[in-house]
Amino acid sequence: MRNARGKAQSTINCNFDNDEQLHVKGLNIDWNKIEPRSYLRRIESIAGLDHLEFHKPITFFVGENGSGKSTLLEAIAVAYGFNPEGGTKNYNFSTYDSHSELCDAVRLVKGIHKPGWGYFLRAESFYNVATAEDEYSRGPGGRPEHFHEKSHGESFLAMAQSNFKSNGVYLLDEPEAALSPQRQLTLLLEIAECAKAESQFIIVTHSPILLGIPDAEILSFDDGQIHSCSYEETDSYKLTKMFINNREQILRRLLDE
Repeated sequence: MRNARGKAQSTINCNFDNDEQLHVKGLNIDWNKIEPRSYLRRIESIAGLDHLEFHKPITFFVGENGSGKSTLLEAIAVAYGFNPEGGTKNYNFSTYDSHSELCDAVRLVKGIHKPGWGYFLRAESFYNVATAEDEYSRGPGGRPEHFHEKSHGESFLAMAQSNFKSNGVYLLDEPEAALSPQRQLTLLLEIAECAKAESQFIIVTHSPILLGIPDAEILSFDDGQIHSCSYEETDSYKLTKMFINNREQILRRLLDE
């Protein structure tokens, strides 16, 4: 099969055998719904993609800034029914309408089991979501969490912990941004335990800590095509290891230059 740009279809298929319980099994992109001059066609990893499959309860998107990770995650979130700025499917607010047209071209391939809950958590618009959460909680039956009364990291983790449940779909965009290494380990445990309870996670991250979750699927957006890779092959791991093991030498070379 070929896409609207005439390229051979790119399919990620790692041939794992435990994907029967996934809520989102994959996605298809109809490039006829994307404007010919859209910037999306200039993002290499996405422009050559017609079809993408998920095979694990936890999938990580990794890659350099601008490689298309958050753009694709946002499109998945909106196509699934989440508010573009984050929150549950019940959230309906807009501070700044910035999501791309990719969500209109994405068709999700869903599993046979319907999730009971879900959440789209993104670092860049967390303040807006926390504000909306506070407003929604004032309604009948609401339970105010007072996120703005906590530190950024505390409120970010509290938001995740209060919304992670069994049998859910969770899309996280750089959740490590507000968290200390210790809190990242706490989040790692929350994700792993929730995934064991039939929940699915798709996570954009640069964190070598979160990427260490065992048996997760890691998809790299580097080198112009989405491809699977191991934990040790990620730049997050390789650069962190190199810096820790050669800190003085690296800093001397960088600062001297």
